[in-house]
Amino acid sequence: MKKEVEEFLNYLRLERNASPHTVSNYHRDLKQLAEYLKENVYTWRSVDTIALRGFLAELHERQLKKSSIIRKLACFRSFFEFCLRKKWRDDNPARALATPRKEQQIPGFLTEQETTKLLEWPVELNDPLEVRDRTILELLYASGLRVSELIALDLEDLHLKERLLRVKGKGKKERIVPFGREAEKWLREYLPARKKLSASRPATQAVFLNYRGERLTVRSVQRLIQQRIKQIALNRRISPHSLRHSFASHLLSRGADLRAIQELLGHKSLATTQKYTHLDLSHLLEVYRRSHPRS
Repeated sequence: MKKEVEEFLNYLRLERNASPHTVSNYHRDLKQLAEYLKENVYTWRSVDTIALRGFLAELHERQLKKSSIIRKLACFRSFFEFCLRKKWRDDNPARALATPRKEQQIPGFLTEQETTKLLEWPVELNDPLEVRDRTILELLYASGLRVSELIALDLEDLHLKERLLRVKGKGKKERIVPFGREAEKWLREYLPARKKLSASRPATQAVFLNYRGERLTVRSVQRLIQQRIKQIALNRRISPHSLRHSFASHLLSRGADLRAIQELLGHKSLATTQKYTHLDLSHLLEVYRRSHPRS
């Protein structure tokens, strides 16, 4: 079964430009399914819709999140479609499976006051790691980048004078994202400090480095944000993605156009961006009452 999976993963990487995160998730999903099929004496070529339904039923019994089940189902549909094209099968057994309804989750976000508390602390300017941490938080909030997009930035992607970033988003699609004066100020503070971090690896092009001069990881940025959340004693569950949600909701509450926010966030669909319209009901009501002739 490994051969088919490897071919499929290579297809995702090389032809579909899937992100490493997607490839990793799909690999894990197919490995999990392969173990189930082996236990039940099936192969990729013999498995049918009923067997796949049995696997999904097991996931429900384990109380796996609906979002994870939906992702696995998308993976299986894509994989068996690939098998069909390769003539390894003459049908797609995942096509007949119904997709569970996903719970509508309103993204967590910070108020403007909470964001200020998160971003502002007395930074020791002689400490390159502390300057780096402040710069990361300022840039995440200023640009609305995903953490994976932030750590993928190279020096050539920074345009300080114009205050613009060239960002490689999902599916390796590029977009140009602006950032503000405060983020520019901290980037100018950080770049000289970065030279100390890159001393052991002067050829590295990554903007954000760890103490060994290597590109920073998503996990490192997650730890940084959780540490700051504890320091400001915020009693709410806030994730690194919350700065991205805060960026969008604060723009919306100050009158930004939803389609412009979609472009800045790099969302493929406006429906994804529309989740943020739930975030500031008081502002939307105020706009309605001020604008509607019969309000």
